[in-house]
Amino acid sequence: FSGEITGVTDGAGRHFRLVLTTQAQRAEEARQQAISGGTEPSAFPDTLPGYTEYGRDNGIRLSAVWLTHDPEYPENLPAAPLVRYGWTPRGELAAVYDRSNTQVRSFTYDDKYRGRMVAHRHTSRPEIRYRYDSDGRVTEQLNPAGLSYTYQYEKDHITITDSLDRREVLHTQGEAGLKRVVKKEHADGSVTQSQFDAVGRLRTQTDAAGRTTEYSPDVVTGLITRITTPDGRASAFYYNHHSQLTSATGPDGLEIRREYDELGRLIQETAPDGDITRYRYDNPHSDLPCATEDATGSRKTMTWSRYAQLLSFTDCSGYVTRYDHDRFGQMTAVHREEGLSQYHAYDSRGQLIAVKDTQGHETRYEYNIAGDLTAVIAPDGSRNGTQYDAWGKAV
Repeated sequence: FSGEITGVTDGAGRHFRLVLTTQAQRAEEARQQAISGGTEPSAFPDTLPGYTEYGRDNGIRLSAVWLTHDPEYPENLPAAPLVRYGWTPRGELAAVYDRSNTQVRSFTYDDKYRGRMVAHRHTSRPEIRYRYDSDGRVTEQLNPAGLSYTYQYEKDHITITDSLDRREVLHTQGEAGLKRVVKKEHADGSVTQSQFDAVGRLRTQTDAAGRTTEYSPDVVTGLITRITTPDGRASAFYYNHHSQLTSATGPDGLEIRREYDELGRLIQETAPDGDITRYRYDNPHSDLPCATEDATGSRKTMTWSRYAQLLSFTDCSGYVTRYDHDRFGQMTAVHREEGLSQYHAYDSRGQLIAVKDTQGHETRYEYNIAGDLTAVIAPDGSRNGTQYDAWGKAV
């Protein structure tokens, strides 16, 4: 894999291994799986075309990501990849698996046009299917358990009709990356409009009642410097050379101000009433404050892990709350004053399955395969269940 990225180290010192595979390796794996499963091997070529309509293709794909070093948990590394990817015989992304090896996404592609997705499914959800015109534009989105949509394309507008025969029309101007929706005819008959400048930045929006809001972007940065509401009232925004907001003045003339240090971190904020909040930092490499001081002089302090997780918070009265986290960054415990603690447990997919207090009172949570919360079991054993339709809406 010469020239390919096979490892990444993040700012916290964690090492990740990127498992790359060739088309030949994936083909051999497919054959071995078929043999071990006692099935006939499917057609899986050992090579892919060197060039496609999307450009050059060397056949190399990312198949998995492993955590190989964690400074905080060096002896407690995951025994499975954080994420895994499956590929079709034509090199298209077919499936995504999470750290519990649960398939969370699946994709189906057009037999004729490589890379054209014709179906997509979330875990245990109905499959959404797509149809295309000869130019490769989606003309139908078919949702078996919900609203389906059709799309009709003209030179300067797109008509969207749902399965209840409600219609919206999007009127466009511009070409390629500068094409913008300038008028929208809604299903209820109302119309909203937008205007853009020569480089595609929003200048005005007019609502269904004909009221127009104006936006003034900076010529160079594109940052909004002024917003004028339909009644003529204006708000102004000012930035430093790092594009950070330094002050904002509302229609009432009240102003907020912000100051930053040489590293670009917020160190002081002045509210419209003049109250000042200051932010302190004890680590030149962190954007997270170790303390804040308000206008009354009250001070709050925080400590953070190398992974930007809050470890402790001390309020202005000296009351300390501590937080524990697992290797995946999920909060596992909250420890308050007077020995009061609360503990959280998670399953292999990272879903909260139990909360227990210091007295041992435990509330448990259950989920379906799609990740919907199906039951809450109170400490006394009482059970509160919820059922869902195919799209995950509570019924």
